[in-house]
Amino acid sequence: MNELTVGQVAKRCGVNVSALHFYEREGLITSRRNSGNQRRFGRDTIRRVSIIKVAQQLGIPLKEIIDVFAELPAFGAPQQHQWEAMASRWQVQLQARIAQLQQLEKSLTRCIGCGCLSMKQCPLYNQNDKLSEKGPGPVLLQSGS
Repeated sequence: MNELTVGQVAKRCGVNVSALHFYEREGLITSRRNSGNQRRFGRDTIRRVSIIKVAQQLGIPLKEIIDVFAELPAFGAPQQHQWEAMASRWQVQLQARIAQLQQLEKSLTRCIGCGCLSMKQCPLYNQNDKLSEKGPGPVLLQSGS
């Protein structure tokens, strides 16, 4: 069956064994137990862990990764259409995040790039906390203004 031990999966994926145990508890990966009660993973686990790592690096919350993986088969590699559905679901979020980062970059460049360091000219300056009525956090940047 060519199954892998938890140590082999950890080494191949560049994660700690404890991360694999966590992923298994959360239902992101599955294993079976051999006659000695040791975990054995299918090779598809490598793909799953790789996707988890990439998704986390992109800032996708673990809850959402869990939700998406719940729609995939527990054992065996997902079919092409299942991977495509997952990818397109995340693309919308990533495009929104890219737009938000570009707006932040534009605002910071405009602010720092003028060279005058004048708080009266800075688009991020919030004299007397006028923006508090619009909500918590960096509302100017979040609104795209």
